[in-house]
Amino acid sequence: MDKDSHEPDPWAVVRDLAAAQSDVVSLRQLYAAGLIRWQVAAQLKAKRWQRLGDQSVCLHNGPVTDTQHQWAAVFQGGPRAKLDGAAALVAGGLERYTVDRLRVSVPRGAQARRTPRYDVRQTRRWDPDDRAPSGVPRARPAPAAVRGALWAVSDRQAIYLLTLTVQQGMATAEEIGAEALTVKRHARRLLVQEVVGELLDGARSLGEIDVARQLRRRGLPPPTRQAVRKDSRCRYYLDLYWPEWRLVVEIDGIHHAWVDNVVADALRQNSLAIAGDTVLRLPLLGLRLQPDDFFEQVEEALRANGWTAAA
Repeated sequence: MDKDSHEPDPWAVVRDLAAAQSDVVSLRQLYAAGLIRWQVAAQLKAKRWQRLGDQSVCLHNGPVTDTQHQWAAVFQGGPRAKLDGAAALVAGGLERYTVDRLRVSVPRGAQARRTPRYDVRQTRRWDPDDRAPSGVPRARPAPAAVRGALWAVSDRQAIYLLTLTVQQGMATAEEIGAEALTVKRHARRLLVQEVVGELLDGARSLGEIDVARQLRRRGLPPPTRQAVRKDSRCRYYLDLYWPEWRLVVEIDGIHHAWVDNVVADALRQNSLAIAGDTVLRLPLLGLRLQPDDFFEQVEEALRANGWTAAA
């Protein structure tokens, strides 16, 4: 009996899969398309293809791109796997952040095939509904950012990842906050929630309260908060001001890095400098990561402008 002429050509199916998956196809897909093991082995032996992990092949033998490794990492984890954490964010377009080993999440009970390059792990945080709608299978930005922060090697890295995600518009602080509230148990849970609070509107006022508390603890004089100043252009508020010593400290939340605030901040700082004030900037993230360095600068500026500690 002649072979059904309408049966799809296995090689055409494989080419279509490769076109949609950056030239990476899983062994499962190859065999489902109709290829048999000796055909796959022949392509590898002839060096027309190359293995990526033990679950997929790349349909060329040249340099492997980051995107191709991302597809291979997902195939390494099996049919329900997806990139997660920082790896998912980078696959979705996050810039100025690199991952040494691609993190892949699979549900509890799934087989985890680990390799030196791909970190496949079971997690109770795996959720079928948080998958990105297209591209390499990966978690959506908000849950990926939260989990990436929880899994980061340090608090500093966790803060940086959350900040970049919001700065680059991959997820809003509100979206990340909603995901953070679903975390019930983790050593870094409170840190993530606090950083999200700093990324939300109104974080500057919370920072002012914290700074005032830190100043008292260090024996430094209390500032005037939200002092009103005017220049030839407009009226504006200073976060913290010591008029006797002509010192201004501006508390910078995430919103100060946004383009529409950069010019206004520069004009205000220039106006203060022209009037003879010393202006220090204290980013909220710096307050968390290097508080002593910043408060030493505040004390140094106060002393330089005439303040002396009470005997």
